[in-house]
Amino acid sequence: VQLQASGGGLVQAGGSLRLPCAASGSTSGIVVMAWYRQTPGNERELVAEVTSGGSTDYADSVKGRFTISRDNAKNTVYLQMNSLKPEDTGTYYCNAQYRDYGAMFRKWGQGTQVTVSS
Repeated sequence: VQLQASGGGLVQAGGSLRLPCAASGSTSGIVVMAWYRQTPGNERELVAEVTSGGSTDYADSVKGRFTISRDNAKNTVYLQMNSLKPEDTGTYYCNAQYRDYGAMFRKWGQGTQVTVSS
């Protein structure tokens, strides 16, 4: 599985951004796709995830503002971020957990920078 993330940028507080993450390769084995974010000096934290069955989960800090969705036909996951706050600033990473040859693997995409100005 390969992941291609995009969509980051600079936005003012209260604005919106959408982050797409396109998966390629052995996508039929993908169980969960997620977005994480990381700020300098901190560990990567889960922002939102969606399972192959469509179940979603969100960090408390983004509930009601962010929405994760997946387009199975395009093998793409989207993170719609609304009402952005300066504390949402960070590097966002796409992640996929997938099953292959009976084992579970985790794959990271390249990070995309999101900067929210106050």
